[in-house]
Amino acid sequence: MKNVLKLMAVVAVFITYTSCENDATNATQLTSNDAIVNSKIDLASDDIATIADQLFDDINSNTITYRTIDNNLSIFSNCATITRTPAFGTLITPGTQVTKTIDFGTTGCTLNNGNIVRGKIIISFVFQPTAVSHTVTYTFDNFYHNNINFEGTKTFTRSMTAQTATSAPHPRVVMELEMTITMPNGDEYVRVGSRTRELVEGFMTPAFIDNIYRITGNWTTTAPNGNQHTATITEPIMAKMSCIAVNKPILAKGIITFTRNNITSTLNYGNGECDNIAVFTVNGISYTITIGN
Repeated sequence: MKNVLKLMAVVAVFITYTSCENDATNATQLTSNDAIVNSKIDLASDDIATIADQLFDDINSNTITYRTIDNNLSIFSNCATITRTPAFGTLITPGTQVTKTIDFGTTGCTLNNGNIVRGKIIISFVFQPTAVSHTVTYTFDNFYHNNINFEGTKTFTRSMTAQTATSAPHPRVVMELEMTITMPNGDEYVRVGSRTRELVEGFMTPAFIDNIYRITGNWTTTAPNGNQHTATITEPIMAKMSCIAVNKPILAKGIITFTRNNITSTLNYGNGECDNIAVFTVNGISYTITIGN
């Protein structure tokens, strides 16, 4: 009997040690599950950036440019209501404070890229038509993206890049991130940083399907257990709207490098193909993960 008790004690110590060792490892470096969570937040951030930018761009319209039921033309569907203060039909003069709200309802609105949203995104800015850039405040009101809740109020700056020999002026949006994100299982993340989204192809054409956005930036994310990691886009992410036509996530290329406790890992979105695959690599070991909703 004593031998059995001794064996049980040894097993208990081993299990406790192994458990602590695994916890320590998880605290030290990012896991593939962490990468999946980050990719879900990245996809939502891109949809949010598109929605907020289009609300600003169509100041006098209660629709959004390119908004249609045709998947080949738009990220948006027709299940949203847009309101404005001052009301639509009111002449807006320079210096006027403008607020626009897009309401996706409470039951779920399916975007044409397959993502499901509900709640509201509210933007507010001062109308200055001749200004070189505009600072826009954006706020979430009970907003969910694929059942992930986003909270917070922050700003983005929208400007037109200078024309060069190889490109016409096109929009550049710098979004300041300060968001609280609650996953469907209740886990809460806080992301703080900056994200720049530049329309590098398709701005001069009427269709939305040929738009390609170049995304850079860096941020810090705090996990539910208090662990933090930094993320830097080390190879610009390319968001291809043409991927909507095949119902695939639009983040098709680029690399994000993560650092936690001096351990580096990467998330590679691929070489530009429209698929739902990304590769997460840590300590020389690569994991294939599925992105999207």
